[in-house]
Amino acid sequence: MKILDIEKAVGHVLAHDMTKIVPGEFKGVKFKKGHIIKEEDIDKFKDMGKYNVYVLELDENTLHEDDASKYIAKNTMGKNISINEPSEGKITFSSTVEGLLKIDVERLKKVNSVDNVIVATLHNNTIVKKEQAVAATRIIPLTIEKNALEKMSEYCDKKIISVKEFKNKKVGIVVTGTEVFEGRIKDKFGPILENKIKHYGGQYMETIYAPDSKEKISEAIMKHIDSGCEIVLTSGGMSVDPDDVTPSSIKEVAKKVVTYGAPVLPGAMVMVGYRDNVSILGIPGCGMYHSTTVFDLVYPRMLADDEITREEISGLGHGGLCMKCETCMYPICPLGK
Repeated sequence: MKILDIEKAVGHVLAHDMTKIVPGEFKGVKFKKGHIIKEEDIDKFKDMGKYNVYVLELDENTLHEDDASKYIAKNTMGKNISINEPSEGKITFSSTVEGLLKIDVERLKKVNSVDNVIVATLHNNTIVKKEQAVAATRIIPLTIEKNALEKMSEYCDKKIISVKEFKNKKVGIVVTGTEVFEGRIKDKFGPILENKIKHYGGQYMETIYAPDSKEKISEAIMKHIDSGCEIVLTSGGMSVDPDDVTPSSIKEVAKKVVTYGAPVLPGAMVMVGYRDNVSILGIPGCGMYHSTTVFDLVYPRMLADDEITREEISGLGHGGLCMKCETCMYPICPLGK
């Protein structure tokens, strides 16, 4: 640190907090430690009786916290992300679209393993709105050596924070069950799925009813695909009951089945498959009774063209027990609720 006349301190970094006192009206910090002194600050300092200040001298190998945050943001932010100007050394990342937040969790861990660097984010695969804050970064001290940030950048050859925009995909529904097909009972599943589509997005096309017949259900799925649907939702008939043939129907149509079953409750008997660019989601009966199920984890990813892998399905077990919102202890809901 060194002492400078306030006129000569412009462009330098204030080395300590500066308190302003107005008797009977105000007492508090007017300029915080780390503030870069500007021309327009000179009169304000003089009004406070401060004609000389302690400043930090930064050499070419040292960065101020504001510049460090900009460096970190530049090296970590990906597609559909915007940042604000630093505020007290912190930069906030916001989504420029409505979509699915994607975090490279392993690279994020490596970035945060660098001393004095922090990047905090929402959970991977969180549903986010346009202009919603999704992450923030800063350094712990007021300054940092450049070589520390260069070490951090080694982990950022791929951007680790991005958002996949939701697409207005065409969505068809296949409601299975002979009792519904024959009109013995009223369909309650189809309307629920229609409301889910309205909630998350997508262009609802049509609901087709099919009896408990592998051939008829397969035909219904193919009818949706042939008509241009990009996502096909099938409801019910997903258990091991002999009349539940929806899984075998999906296998008949799909060219790739990612999973039949997931470590998620409610929703363990889910099936995820693909036929070329069409996503097929088999939803178990719990989707008719519970407001939040495995559907809410999988469907948004289909809207964002975020292909689901078997490994990711296995990972859903951590946090895969969904409780009612009023009793849930999850700190940040991955569904954005």
